[in-house]
Order: sequence, then C-alpha cells, then structure tokens
Amino acid sequence: MLLDTHFLLWLLVGSPRLKKYPWLADRRPWVISPVSLLEIQCLHEIGRLEVDHAALAKALANDPRFVIDDVSLSVLVDAALAIDWTRDPFDRLLAAHSLARRLDFCSVDRAVLANHRLIAPPLRLKAR
Repeated sequence: MLLDTHFLLWLLVGSPRLKKYPWLADRRPWVISPVSLLEIQCLHEIGRLEVDHAALAKALANDPRFVIDDVSLSVLVDAALAIDWTRDPFDRLLAAHSLARRLDFCSVDRAVLANHRLIAPPLRLKAR
C-alpha cells in the first residue's frame, strides 16, 4: 500500500489522528514514493515543516516499516497524464505512482478519495 504524504508524516510523528485507522498497522511494509520526499522538502521550504531532508531520507531507508519505491519519472508522467481530476502536482504524481505499480493508495485527500480507483479499501468505504 502506497502512503500519501499526510499518512507518512503522521506515522513519523506518531500523530493521534492514526487512531482512526487501526487497520493501517496490518498493511506493512508501507510503500513511500520519492514524490512524498519532494513534497516534504517543498513544505519545509515554505515554512510549513521543520525537517532535515537528508536525515529524513536516511531514517526512512533504515526503518523496516517503510519501502521507498523508486519508480522512473517517465512511468510516473505516463500514468499522470491520464489523471485529470486534480491540478495538485503532488496528488497527481502520487496517484500516478499508485496506478503505475497497482498499489492501493492510502490518502485522506477528498479529491483523491472521490476519484482514484485504487484507494485502500477501508478508506474507500468512507469516501462514497
């Protein structure tokens, strides 16, 4: 299962929001897209997060709960071209990653929940 950046951040900080998603622990290892790492860096650059990118990447690479799936940019772009329901580049690339790898996508984004066909099953029930 591919995690949206929200879920990745919540897992890393131990957010109490995760109590709403008890099934998440059973779906490991969690797949992380390099797109999420770029999104986190962009959030850092605009002052919304305080993070050391190098330390984060190293921590994720050494944490057995996570797998960073390094899919090629051309594969991501090909899949993203078929997505027309969002203009957010990170949502579009993460949804494309999910499609390209045929991985359920774990997101809380309303546009993703309403439109993406590979939503993690427990989330799909809430979205409809």
